[in-house]
Amino acid sequence: VQLQASGGGLVQAGGSLRLSCAAPGTVFSINNMAWYRQAPGKERELVAHVTSDGRTNYADSVKGRFTISADNGKSPMYLQMNSLKPDDTAVYYCKRRTVEGRRDYWGQGTQVTVSS
Repeated sequence: VQLQASGGGLVQAGGSLRLSCAAPGTVFSINNMAWYRQAPGKERELVAHVTSDGRTNYADSVKGRFTISADNGKSPMYLQMNSLKPDDTAVYYCKRRTVEGRRDYWGQGTQVTVSS
């Protein structure tokens, strides 16, 4: 299974981006999915995730601005990012769990750069 993360790029502060994470042909759980990010010189941090019981949680720094979603187990997972700030600059990684085997897979990362 190869998860492909895409949608990153360069955007001005206040702008929006939508990240996608997909692996065509693989069925994933709509729970147990997450987006992480890692800025230069910093540890990887959890940005948004859907728990095993379906609850959605966000890092305090992105609450009200970011939304994690997936229509179903065969559709891509998304991270809608609005009102972007320079502090959101990082490589963003997705993680999803397969229905069969219940294994977690990571995407390769997509760069988001927010200019001031």
